[in-house]
Amino acid sequence: MSDDTLSYEKARTELAGVVERLEQGGSSLEESLALWERGEKLADVCQRWLDGARERIDAARAARTESDN
Repeated sequence: MSDDTLSYEKARTELAGVVERLEQGGSSLEESLALWERGEKLADVCQRWLDGARERIDAARAARTESDN
């Protein structure tokens, strides 16, 4: 599954796992860097989902305000 098709929930769950592994330590520098990079990608996926949700909420509120006038 590509990052572009990950649901918010799957990306968030995987990101939490990455953070947990980084916090545990014990990984080589190379492994830690790979985890960090994966975490950054997952955080971007989550942020895109949240931004899209905010846009939908704002649009719904604007539509409701327009219909109330």
